Amino acid sequence: MTKRAFPNASSSAPFSRRLRQLASHTVLNFSLVVWALLVILPLIWLVYSSFKTDQEIFFEPWALPGALQWNNFARAWVSAYIGQYFLNSLKVVIPSLALTLALSSMTAYILARFRFPGNRALFYLFMAGMLFPIFLALVPLFFLAKELHLLNSFLGLTLVYTAYSLPFTIFFLTGFFKTLPSELHEAALIDGANEYQVFFRVMLPLAQPGLVAMAIFNFLGMWNQYILPLVLMSERDNYVLPQGLSFLLHQQYYKSDWSALFAALTIIMTPTLAVYAVFQSQIQKGVTVGALKG
Repeated sequence: MTKRAFPNASSSAPFSRRLRQLASHTVLNFSLVVWALLVILPLIWLVYSSFKTDQEIFFEPWALPGALQWNNFARAWVSAYIGQYFLNSLKVVIPSLALTLALSSMTAYILARFRFPGNRALFYLFMAGMLFPIFLALVPLFFLAKELHLLNSFLGLTLVYTAYSLPFTIFFLTGFFKTLPSELHEAALIDGANEYQVFFRVMLPLAQPGLVAMAIFNFLGMWNQYILPLVLMSERDNYVLPQGLSFLLHQQYYKSDWSALFAALTIIMTPTLAVYAVFQSQIQKGVTVGALKG
């Protein structure tokens, strides 16, 4: 007579563990899908609404446009001065980005690779800049820019953007430069290179993923910055895009040209979406490597 085998508790443990993992993964994936839909669907609605007439926007808000109204973009670009505001943003963001990366990369390299008295104090001083709310600096910043004759000036806004972006960029790149191998630095010195050549020819190319990640993060922050230009730019001809969009929104209460407003929103968000879509892999790589050391 054969004995019957009965399952014990230990044999059911792996199955229950796999069941819990499957349930947690299912909940996580479902949550991510819901979040993605909450983010993507409004953007899709915004884009196809920018091709509608004003009547279609009000009376058929969820329907597709009957015909593509390309003149909405022409009115937004010319009549609503979005083209001028777009160029103003480029005049500020591009030099601010270049100056931020140049200064922060050199500063972070020194803090990461050289030991000198006050090294950590200087590093923590830059970190303290990340903790200071920008709203507390608006009033003194306004009077400082006024005394230096930098109000309503692209140069003044460029310098402010750079100063505002330096603390986090230095903090991130300092950790990134620490991950680079010291053997390459020593080999370059043995081959006769000086410190400037080591930095520009060896270390800076190796830091490209971190630089690209910081360039994208800073570009998104500067491109969408509103409070700083609101304080420092009061002349309409010098408005940047967020200011121009806010001004256009208030105009629509009297002009009721809502289709041009939707087109302007589409124009403004297109560069940020394009930059993130093109450099998504570089962002992930740069953030992952830079987070290894602080």
